[in-house]
Amino acid sequence: MTWTRLNDYFGTTFAELTRPTRSDWIFALRTVSAGLIALLAAYALKLDHPQWAMMTVFIVAQPVAGMVLAKGFYRLLGTLAGGLAAIGITSVFGTNPWLLVTALAVWIGLCTLVSSLLRNPEAYGAALAGYTAMIIGLPAFGQPHLVVDLAVARCAEIVLGIVCAGVTSRLILPKLAADAIISRLKRSILDLATYAGGAFSGGDPAILAGLQRKLITDAQMLAEMRTYARLEAPSFATRAHPVRRTIGQLLWALSAARALHSHAAPKNAALIPVRGELQALVDELAAQPGALDDTGPWVVRLDAIAGKARQIPEMPAGQDGDKIGAITRLTIAADFAEALKQVLRGLDALRSPVSRPSRDRRQPALVVHRDYHAAWRNAVRAALATLLVAAFWLTTKWSEAAGTVILVAVVSSLFAARPDPVDSAWGFFKGTLLALPFAFLVGQIALPALPGFGWFVVFVVPIMVPAALGMANPRHVGVATAFAINFFAFLSPHQAMTYDPGPFFAGSASILVGILLAIGVFIVVLPADPWVTVNRILHAMREDLARLCLHERVPRRSAFESLAYDRVNQLMPQLQRTGRQGDAVLGGSIAAVTVGLEILRLRGAQQSPAIPAETVLSITNFLRGLARELLFRRPGEPQTATVAVARQYAAGIAERSDAAEMLQVAASLRIIAAAIEDFPDFFAKGRV
Repeated sequence: MTWTRLNDYFGTTFAELTRPTRSDWIFALRTVSAGLIALLAAYALKLDHPQWAMMTVFIVAQPVAGMVLAKGFYRLLGTLAGGLAAIGITSVFGTNPWLLVTALAVWIGLCTLVSSLLRNPEAYGAALAGYTAMIIGLPAFGQPHLVVDLAVARCAEIVLGIVCAGVTSRLILPKLAADAIISRLKRSILDLATYAGGAFSGGDPAILAGLQRKLITDAQMLAEMRTYARLEAPSFATRAHPVRRTIGQLLWALSAARALHSHAAPKNAALIPVRGELQALVDELAAQPGALDDTGPWVVRLDAIAGKARQIPEMPAGQDGDKIGAITRLTIAADFAEALKQVLRGLDALRSPVSRPSRDRRQPALVVHRDYHAAWRNAVRAALATLLVAAFWLTTKWSEAAGTVILVAVVSSLFAARPDPVDSAWGFFKGTLLALPFAFLVGQIALPALPGFGWFVVFVVPIMVPAALGMANPRHVGVATAFAINFFAFLSPHQAMTYDPGPFFAGSASILVGILLAIGVFIVVLPADPWVTVNRILHAMREDLARLCLHERVPRRSAFESLAYDRVNQLMPQLQRTGRQGDAVLGGSIAAVTVGLEILRLRGAQQSPAIPAETVLSITNFLRGLARELLFRRPGEPQTATVAVARQYAAGIAERSDAAEMLQVAASLRIIAAAIEDFPDFFAKGRV
């Protein structure tokens, strides 16, 4: 795929998202079949609420088998934890309704707190543990002796649904995460080649920014599938580390390509041949069908280009050329070639894993960012919303309000950690509202007149297959999933269906009101500003860089790449809410990867015997000054002497020595200075 075809590529991708593929049809038919099997088994076992077995199938349904296993596993853990919590809370506070609902609300808040600090699918299990306690404990209100039976019944229904979904996803035309990782990584490599081709030829910045976002989003999916694949097959554990390392190298290559795009210097005689070879390579890689079937030739070419880029250019006598500038750009070009080569090797490692003895790895001198402020906000929201609606229920004695309390607890905890909880909850409401007339027609009109499981299949399958197709489409998954779940909640299928519209509409109204109340809580109670979250993540990124400058223990390059990816990954969902204003922040975050890698290169030079002591001291002083700027300078304030010092040191090194190691130090200083000049506010403490 060439750069000129990029617009066609995006158009094709959109078209593919709007029409079902073969794998979508397989997923839909497999999910509906698993749901019917689960319902039939629930009937045979005479479970009290058989709809929960079928609902569970659709709740855990995912296109990839490992995703089903992961979601099912953590749903089971969450259900068990919630059931035990319901038994404990009801046993202690069951005689006092106000203490009971308060304890349940606090439990939901704590589980929401934990969920907000974890990542999927662990986060889903933590949230589920919270509202499961409410689902089990509230119906036992006034009858605490029933709570154990309710917990056991709920666990049995959910286990049945999980087993049916897991078995069918693994045995019936399975789509495995291990295969999906390889497929997505190949697509990401081709996208990277397309991005680099555009960057090297001066492509449209807006299109480059869009492709940059897509690459980061795909990297996020690679990281998630890594966990799912390990659940599918323990043998994949040997390939888990290459996946994480390859994601970091993908980001390294993206960062280097961005830097070459920003500092093209087309008249640089030393860079032109290397740049031309790189552009020819990425254009060929993107355009050739099956180019990645054999990575060997590409690796050889990239090795040769990287070797050429690392050679010190000869400046003709009497020519006033910027030797350090040429070396700097050649260093970035060599980094891109090396990073792309490592990504290709990562692809080979996934396709042909090799068992290696475990090595003792030092812990990196870095930390993983967790947004405790947002987690506490989410916890307060969920607990307060649940407690207020529960207080209304206890005060009014309105029996249907119990369903409202449960839905408020579910929505306010399940969507609390989403980047835009209001939008997610609103999509859930739309899917729920859409399910209402279908459930009424099937459950109140058709099935009472034509009872039996056969007629149930006739009426339900034509409705649920399109819903499952929607669940397979990323653009409709939220609304379609809400439709499927609440269709069965409204329908409440039993072997003997009767016409009884009063309870049907009363229960449906309580569910819809509960969702709307949860949306109101998201809007009114501690509303989230995406820029606040963005700035907390940026502060963590600046602290990472400062820690690289100052910490006694230097982390491995791969550890920093992995952490940097994690930071950028957390930024992406927030920046999607800020529109084009977020492009500068995303560009700065990619530049921060370059800065971090160059800091590591300088830290390595400090320990090299080839570097004179006075240069080591200069590097140390520069890194201390850079750390001060990262931690204390605020946006809008004049820059400190850090950038000027970097350029001054680089020029002094070039005048004193032609040694490759010394010129590499000078190039690293220039790269850091250029990145800070490109994004001055990004590398300053405070609000962007």
